[in-house]
Amino acid sequence: MISIIAVIGKNNELGKNNELLWKLPADMKHFKEITSGHPVIMGRKTFESIGKALPNRKNIIITRDKNYKAENIEIAHSLEEAINLFKKSDEEIFIIGGAEIYKQAMEFADKLYITQIEAEDKKADAFFPEIIPIVFGETSRETRAPDKKNPFNYSFIEYKRFF
Repeated sequence: MISIIAVIGKNNELGKNNELLWKLPADMKHFKEITSGHPVIMGRKTFESIGKALPNRKNIIITRDKNYKAENIEIAHSLEEAINLFKKSDEEIFIIGGAEIYKQAMEFADKLYITQIEAEDKKADAFFPEIIPIVFGETSRETRAPDKKNPFNYSFIEYKRFF
């Protein structure tokens, strides 16, 4: 199963200057719980913004650079190549960004885990692709109010591909 996980704003905003727009501790905990023990696929820029391989996960980086190397990661030169590493596995694989990788992955994704922040950022320069309702149906939603550590209303939403 191929899953996408992302945190987005009201207008599908993802980030600016290769950084997330929102850093909610509840979302970080949610991300860790869902992806731990599973492979994660990300673009090189996303990997470099994180700064290291994510623990308890097999990290696959997509880059065109044939000489790229980093500690505790595997390299693929396309999304298809990265996905093919798990072709014979029933394991859930997570696509974790960035914007261009998400755009490419929408045609392969079976499931979406979206943290929807009830805020917008007009300075965003990276956006999540549109979630088309006839392709992906919402299967669950957990809405939370702001608190001391998480200053926005937000929802954890899961979508599943219809076909």
